[in-house]
Amino acid sequence: MVPGNQVLADCRARLGLDLLSNTWNGVALWALRHGPLRHSELRTRVGSISAKVLTETLRRLEYNGLLTRTAGKYALTPLGHSLLGPIELIAQWAHDHGDEVMEAQDRADAPASELRGV
Repeated sequence: MVPGNQVLADCRARLGLDLLSNTWNGVALWALRHGPLRHSELRTRVGSISAKVLTETLRRLEYNGLLTRTAGKYALTPLGHSLLGPIELIAQWAHDHGDEVMEAQDRADAPASELRGV
């Protein structure tokens, strides 16, 4: 939370949001929730990700202290495990409200004539 007149851009909450704003960060963390995986196993579990992008993601997560690499396997650190709860909450929110978001997107994408009923 932001105390007093602190600038939102400097808020600690932004750190968490930045960590989860990359599409693949949360996905990779979630894929590792049951235990360590090799790069190829992780790529199979994640799906639809190139080896290069997965490598970049894993390096970013390791840099931020969320995972470690030992004996060729990637595993969550205690800090990484601590993000699983928030990821699950966001996933639940998306499940509960995904239709509403898609409807809003459809309305925004509709031509002006459709919105006026012409």
